[in-house]
Amino acid sequence: QSWSRGMSYCLHSESHLDTGPIYVRENGKLHVVNQGAGGIQHVTSKTRPFRLFSRGFSVELCMNREDDRARRQRTDHFIFTYTKEGNLRYSAKSLFSLVLGYISDNVDHIDSLIGFPEQIAEKLFSAAEARQKFTEPVTGLRALQKFTEAYGNLVLCSLCLRNRYLVISEKLEEIKSFRELTCLDLSCCKLGDEHELLEHLTKEALSSVKQLLLKDNSLSDAGLRRMTAPVRVLKKGLENLLVLDLSCNPKITDVGIGYLLSFKKLNCLDISGTGLKDVNAVIKRLQMQIGLVHSEVPLKEFDHSNCKTEGWAEQTVLQWEQAAMEAIKPQDNLKSRTAALRFYGKTHRIEEVVKCKLVEAETKASGNLQFYKEKVPSCHLPLKKEVVGSHELKNNKKRALAEQERERTSKQKHLCLTVEDWDLLNTY
Repeated sequence: QSWSRGMSYCLHSESHLDTGPIYVRENGKLHVVNQGAGGIQHVTSKTRPFRLFSRGFSVELCMNREDDRARRQRTDHFIFTYTKEGNLRYSAKSLFSLVLGYISDNVDHIDSLIGFPEQIAEKLFSAAEARQKFTEPVTGLRALQKFTEAYGNLVLCSLCLRNRYLVISEKLEEIKSFRELTCLDLSCCKLGDEHELLEHLTKEALSSVKQLLLKDNSLSDAGLRRMTAPVRVLKKGLENLLVLDLSCNPKITDVGIGYLLSFKKLNCLDISGTGLKDVNAVIKRLQMQIGLVHSEVPLKEFDHSNCKTEGWAEQTVLQWEQAAMEAIKPQDNLKSRTAALRFYGKTHRIEEVVKCKLVEAETKASGNLQFYKEKVPSCHLPLKKEVVGSHELKNNKKRALAEQERERTSKQKHLCLTVEDWDLLNTY
């Protein structure tokens, strides 16, 4: 009784607080304290369960966004789904995905990725790419360089920038950061001889390029001299080049074709639409010195279908292109201004970009100048001693002629180098 009186006194003294029912376990049984009478009642099965929240109570899940930057989207730490009944259900993300998201948000602060597993690095690159981290001006370049230094051709092995001069001008440093490219398509970009990207082609970073397409880029003999100077003298640069497209460059003459003879590994060459004066002499020269034969039919290596953007950064290049296209959308309003000027009798000069289709039509009319290297069939049949002896004599004669040709070409190399060549070579 004294215990119940003390409990009743405690309940009456704090009656202003809504503490709810109080349960007491005594002798293995659960009892509820009756606040009105001050006594203890046994809990029966008919007692309604106590509701912690009312029927209309709702909970809203909020995330702490104090550390987020302005206008920056952040992935929540929960995955929201719906059940069959239509109820909202959420579950926490895995620790791996949380860590991956955090690192991708701060990918520009990574010191190095050398030695990091490729499987995890690919997922990290995709997560950063989804957040468009590589489109940012400064931090994107820094992050992209960390990946290219560690993984090379996995990030990008083939790059197609055909008719995308805006992307080249906006993301030149990012494009120069790609290493170990095997295929590079720069057709119809009107780069010219002095463009920084063409100078970058002579660096050792792009010595792995095997297919280079420079169609319709306003190149001349001076540009070819700059491109081939490291190969001709230092044996560096585009020494592994197999396919080269120089079509639709009318400023390239017979002199410029002479610079291409340093590409000994060249298998396919397209010089259609160039300004050659003596075509027959050029055909014989290419066949005699580097073994290229004139093709009567168009080669499939120059249909631009083999060179595509491939690698982890494929979507990144598409993001660059979309950003460049959005930047020139406001210029569409200039058409209305042009119409107004014509109405008032004023002329307005509009410089239209020359498309590759027009140049291709001129090239077809002038003739096809594509070359390929014939494959020598291998013979495994046993030869007679007489035949072997005759072959040895022929080989000795060929070696002697080859040595004489090397001495003559070496002298020509030293004589054909100009002051500009030496100034260019001093930069390497």
